Amino acid sequence: MTSIITNTSAMTALQTLKSINSNLASAQNEISTGKTISTAKDNAAIWSITKVMESDVSGINSIKTALDLGGSTVSVAREATESIVKDLQSIQDLVVQAQAENVDKETLQTQITNKMDSIRNYISGAQFNGLNFLNTTGDDVKVLAALNRDNTGAVSTDTIDIERNQLYDGSAFTGALAGLEGLDVDTDVAADLQAAMTAINGVLSETTKVASYYGAKEAQIASQSEFMGKLSDAMTAGIGTLVDADMEEASARLTALQTQQQLGIQALSIANQTPQNILALFR
Repeated sequence: MTSIITNTSAMTALQTLKSINSNLASAQNEISTGKTISTAKDNAAIWSITKVMESDVSGINSIKTALDLGGSTVSVAREATESIVKDLQSIQDLVVQAQAENVDKETLQTQITNKMDSIRNYISGAQFNGLNFLNTTGDDVKVLAALNRDNTGAVSTDTIDIERNQLYDGSAFTGALAGLEGLDVDTDVAADLQAAMTAINGVLSETTKVASYYGAKEAQIASQSEFMGKLSDAMTAGIGTLVDADMEEASARLTALQTQQQLGIQALSIANQTPQNILALFR
């Protein structure tokens, strides 16, 4: 039965065209944004997951920055301590030379004094952004190292603890280095110089341990920073897998939908012509 009041064919064609237009708008949005899920309306569950992951990536990047800052500070301490070890070895050589009979001990003492002054300068200058591990005391320095999220959503952080090794307190050497304060090869007798050799060996041993400690901590921080960088990349890739659009697929779907749209318009046009055909019955 044909009716001029109810055109079911046109109604069907119109609904089909609306569906095609909706899918076409979705495909165009994917292409323009590069994402299959750009709002919570697209897929609430996946959108929520990716937003949490994006928050974690942001936190991880902040931690990586903290690690890089901490690593630079530790690196300065290591470099300074290694320089101290080098100058202590030079002082040891000068003390050995001072035990000979025909040497200018006054000149040797001047060189030793200059080396000791250099060591003080290494310690006072071993700071990065105001933090110096070698001339201050206090609690360990905690460097942010990791961001953890458990299955309940609770977030926590881990740290790498860095010990302070005060070698100079602003007025005098501390620890093993303090034993070198009164060293004077110009006036000391042979027995005193032998004792000084023993003291220097002890200082070298202790200072080498400090340099090794900071070297190990620097390597630990560098390794953790590298891991956090890889973790950030992996999580970013995971987010992309969940929400990024497959551009080849989107392009093919867009072309198909444009064709369907054209056919839907033609079908609606044909359906709208049907009531006109009834006029032929009344001629």
